[in-house]
Formats: sequence, structure tokens, C-alpha cells
Amino acid sequence: MHKEHVYIGLGSNQGDSEEVLSQAMADIDVLENSRLLARSSLYVSSPMGPQDQPNFVNAVCLAETSLPPAELLCALQDIEQAHGRVRKADRWGPRTLDLDILLYGNQHIDTPDLTIPHYGMADREFVLVPLFEIAPSMIMPDGKPLALWVAKCNLDGLKRLPTSNQR
Repeated sequence: MHKEHVYIGLGSNQGDSEEVLSQAMADIDVLENSRLLARSSLYVSSPMGPQDQPNFVNAVCLAETSLPPAELLCALQDIEQAHGRVRKADRWGPRTLDLDILLYGNQHIDTPDLTIPHYGMADREFVLVPLFEIAPSMIMPDGKPLALWVAKCNLDGLKRLPTSNQR
């Protein structure tokens, strides 16, 4: 059974976000035909969109899976719902858990439900910095090193949490 390496972005700004992200990674590790290979540190970032909400805690993890992309998306949405995620019309509002497939092997997918590589990844320091932490030599889909993408980010609003805070 062929397995792909998948990078998943995680975010939360409701409840005990650090615990939610830790549990979500444990949930990813036990998905059918999947296992967690690496996880970044946790980072605090300012919210995208409306600023009248708490800061986010973010991370990126690397998993190996044989689930096809659409099935993986459904499984991740089930994990979000298990952690109290309610999808609302307010795209940039607060949430208990947000899981995004950033990269799925070398695949390019563009369907109404799923875009891989993740469409907003290049502009999100809270994705690129944790991704760089676990995959510093990665070459991005545009053929450029991830390090170059990170170098172009504004890192002012990003803060790495001490590892003693991570569960």
C-alpha cells in the first residue's frame, strides 16, 4: 500500500489551544493507515482577519498516510468536529481547531473542496516557520527552497512557545 508524506497545518484560538493541538496530533497519529512522523514547536500568531479575537496557537505536522486526499480531508474534518469546531460563514473567525492539508506528496489538486498545495501557504508565517522547522531543506511547489519563502515573510507577529509548554 503506497503511502504519501502529508504536511498538515494546525491552529486554534479557543479553549486550551495548546492541549487541543497536542490532542489533534495524537488523533492524526491514529488515523487509519496513517502515522505521525514529525511535529513542529507551537507558535503564537495574531489572527488573520478580524483582530477582535484571541491570538492563535499554530503548528505543522508531517504524517504518512495511504488515505486518498479527499478521505484524509474528511478524517481531518471529523477531528475538527470532535474538538468542537463549528463551520460558520465567518471565514476568519475564532475556532477551536483548524486543520489544513498543506502538501500531499507532490500532488496538485484543485477541486471545490480541496486545494493542494494549500492556496494561502506562501503568505502565512504561522505555516511557513513551523514547516521550515520540520523540513528545512524542502523545495516548494514553485521549485524554490522553503527557506526563501520564509525569508520573505513578516515574522513580527509570530512567537515560538517554549518547549516546556508543549504537551
